[in-house]
This record gives sequence, C-alpha cells and structure tokens, in this order.
Amino acid sequence: MTAADLAITSNGMPWLWLVRQQQALAVMARFKTLLQTLKQARLVVEVGRQKGELSSVADLVDSFLETPQMEACLKRFRADPDGGALLEERYPPLQPDLERMQQLPTNSLGFQYARLILEQGYDPDFFRPRPVESDAQWLTQRIATTHDIHHVVAGFCTRPEGEAGVLAITAMQIGFPAYISLTNAAAISRFRLQPESFGDMSQAISHGISLGFGAKTLAAMRWEDGWDKPLEQWRQELGISHPANPFAYGLDQ
Repeated sequence: MTAADLAITSNGMPWLWLVRQQQALAVMARFKTLLQTLKQARLVVEVGRQKGELSSVADLVDSFLETPQMEACLKRFRADPDGGALLEERYPPLQPDLERMQQLPTNSLGFQYARLILEQGYDPDFFRPRPVESDAQWLTQRIATTHDIHHVVAGFCTRPEGEAGVLAITAMQIGFPAYISLTNAAAISRFRLQPESFGDMSQAISHGISLGFGAKTLAAMRWEDGWDKPLEQWRQELGISHPANPFAYGLDQ
C-alpha cells in the first residue's frame, strides 16, 4: 500500500471500495455456482433423454471434478483407511483380463464379473480415458472402471432400478456427486413419469443405501487382489449380508 493509499485509508474511503469489491466477488462466485448448477441439471436431463448412454453419464461425472462437492467426497474417501491408502499410492485403474477370469472357479468374483460383462455385451474398456494426476481425477476414474464389480458383489441388475440401487451405495458411502444427482433424478423421474412402478425404484434405492451403511466402502476395495476369491467370501468380508440378487431389481431376476 502506498503513502497515498494510507492517507485515503485514514479517511475511510478504501474500506468502502474493499467492501464493494468483496461484494462483487461474492456475486460473481454465486453466479458461477448457479451456472455450474444449471449445466449439471442439463446434463442430468440429457442422461435421462439418452437412457443412460455412457458418454452423457461421463459428461455429468466430469462436471463435478473441480467442485466443493467433489472435495467433500474426497475428504470422506481419504478418511477411510482403505481409501486413503489407495489414493496415496495412486492404485492403477482397473484393467480386467476377461479371458483369464473365465478360467477361474465359477463361484469366484472374477468369473462372475466376466460373465456379467460378456452376457451384457459390454466392452470392458468402455469407460472414458481420463488423466489421473489430481485426486479427483483418480477417484473418478477408479469408480468408473470398477462400477460393474459393484453390481456383482451387491447383486443389483443393470436395468434402471438396479443401476439406481448400485449407485446409491457409493452415493451414501462417500457422497460421490454424480451418483447423488443420478440417484435422486431416477427417483424423481420415476415418480413423475411412471408412478405405478415408483415402489420398485424406491425399494432398490433404499436397498442400496442400506447396503452402503452396513458394508465397507466398495470404492476403496482392491478387487484385483482377489479375483479368485469366492464371491460369497467377498460379501462376508465386506459386510454385505443381504445382496439384491433375489429381489425384482436383482441380478438373478
């Protein structure tokens, strides 16, 4: 601050300028947040319009990368001992070898995962390539690449109800922003457009939340270290005592 500034300060003028500058910055910050919220709302609508098409989901996921919501999610993930360790070492994104997994015992996680991918006709490398330099980028890519493993261990189908249910687990456990948005959007959309089947959707989401409360953090697991481990053993170790398989939104239906 110059001598002239100090002189004016004694008269109180710069303080008024500073207050006005701070007010302007606050308005700009609120406007930026509003624009971001509107963009994310548009992306949620686009996901619904595209019926969950993967690129539209990825756009929504990426829109949260540099947001306070993602920072809160990362804080929860770091607080989990398993999650903090994964994040610290930048555990590599999933690269499944489906051919090898098909040779594993039929009751193993690896075999069941490969079966799901092949039966659904999925490309195991379907996820959008992302850099993993920042914590937010790494966590986003880790969740994207392991999403279908959650279907297997939690027992949710890949129909809309099952997708909402499995997303609800990670939404509850670490507050992953896009999954919170998609889970709520699924419930609201079903309630407004197909109220006769809202019960199925709400039950699936409630089931996912319940599993999330009782289980270890699925996003923090080292699945690659236990492909040959029986699926039921994984569930016992994770604390998944009531998988969704036998329900209307389950993998067995």
